[in-house]
Amino acid sequence: MELRDKVAVITGGSGGIGKALARSFLAEGASAVVVADLDRDAVEAAASEIGCEGAVCDVTAEAQVQELVADALGKHGRIDLCCSNAGAGAKGVLTDAPNDAWQSQWELHVMAHVYAARAVLPSMIERGSGYLLNTASAAGLLAALGSGPYSVTKAAAVKLAEFIAITHGDDGIGVSVLCPQGVNTAMAPRSLGDGQTDGIIEPEELAAVVIDALREERFHVLPHPEVEEYVRRKGDDIDRWIGGMRRLRRRSQGQ
Repeated sequence: MELRDKVAVITGGSGGIGKALARSFLAEGASAVVVADLDRDAVEAAASEIGCEGAVCDVTAEAQVQELVADALGKHGRIDLCCSNAGAGAKGVLTDAPNDAWQSQWELHVMAHVYAARAVLPSMIERGSGYLLNTASAAGLLAALGSGPYSVTKAAAVKLAEFIAITHGDDGIGVSVLCPQGVNTAMAPRSLGDGQTDGIIEPEELAAVVIDALREERFHVLPHPEVEEYVRRKGDDIDRWIGGMRRLRRRSQGQ
């Protein structure tokens, strides 16, 4: 997918990854970019700085997502690329992560992607073209040992993207899932769970990888290329991988 003359909508767009994507898409010649986020002041400031459109949207409220998409379609006639990007961290594993943490992570990391897809797919399918870029995490392919809710819901986000790609690929719909490790944003982890990342990258570096992945229509977007090898090793021998993760957890706990 080439970005020139395309219309893109980006949730979680007032900072970090979303903001960098918006700036990069415009630099690639996108005809319109809409950034959406919860905080009106933040999204208006970001839109003004970038030179794009801004909208307020709670991605965990399906009616608001439908309204965001309807407004963009009404103004531009189409949405070529929908980037469902909003996310947040959470602490705790099983015994110390409360139910509301699990539920809020589920709403933000899974249902928000469902709502976005439901909203944009009908018009894309009618045109026979469109693209979804869903932000998950390397934790969804591997694990973030410090957060059960984050790891599990990000894994579900990856599976959802796979399912959309399988179900709607023949309708002309492209799908990619963004799975970074550490990115220098407001929620930047300094480690991948309790293990070290392969480096904290800048959002602009990530955006450049996204541009290339969209151009090549790759499903996995891996700003940290080492993740591909980790996933391969996991697939080759899941028992060995689980054993290695247990050792990592013990080391992180000083055992």
